[in-house]
This record gives sequence, C-alpha cells and structure tokens, in this order.
Amino acid sequence: MGKRGRKNKVYSAEFKIGVIMDMREHHMGYREIVRKYWSIDSGKEPNYIKQIQRWERIYLEEGAEGLMKERRGRGSKGRPPKLDTKVEEDLIAENQRLRMENEYLKKLSALVLAEERKNGKRRS
Repeated sequence: MGKRGRKNKVYSAEFKIGVIMDMREHHMGYREIVRKYWSIDSGKEPNYIKQIQRWERIYLEEGAEGLMKERRGRGSKGRPPKLDTKVEEDLIAENQRLRMENEYLKKLSALVLAEERKNGKRRS
C-alpha cells in the first residue's frame, strides 16, 4: 500500500541546522542523533538516518541556505529559469524593434524592386 494516506513530517530549517550542527560539534553518529531527537522504535532508525544523511549532504554542498529551500515535488529540470523582469522587458522591446526593422527593410526592398521594374532596369 505504501505511503497512501500518510503525511510526511515537515521540519523547519532551524531544526535541520540544529541537528546537523549538534552532530558535527559533538562528533555524534547518526544513530545517536536519532535517539537524541526522536523517540522511536529501533526498527525505524534507518528512515531517520537516511533523512539526516540527506540533510548533512545538502548542508555540506550548499550550506545552511540549502536546508531552507523547498525540495518536495518534481524538479523543474526541463523548464528554463525565469528571467528578471527588466531583462525580459528589454528582450521584448528589442524583439519589437527588430520586427519593425525587418518590415521596413521588406517594404524598402519592394519599393526598390518596383522602381527598377518601372524604369526597365534589371536587378543584378
């Protein structure tokens, strides 16, 4: 049946940082930390150990700020990151300017071609 109907416990960033700092300062193992912070049956220790290992990896890779990020749900690997609004506005303005320039050049080319046909000259 799996996790159906069970809600995951959400821990605050302060709690996660406190657990990791306590473990590192007092040179405690994962099982010792589990026994200190959770009153559980010995059969459920591996689940908490995996959680603490994940927190420690995030802490070592990204620092304390990494533990403050929301990590649930599917990642946005395929989605490009959102641009800053100023950058986005600049790109939209440049796109509009280039479209107008393109239209202008098309009209100019058509006028030059019409003038050449009118005068009977061949285009080289």
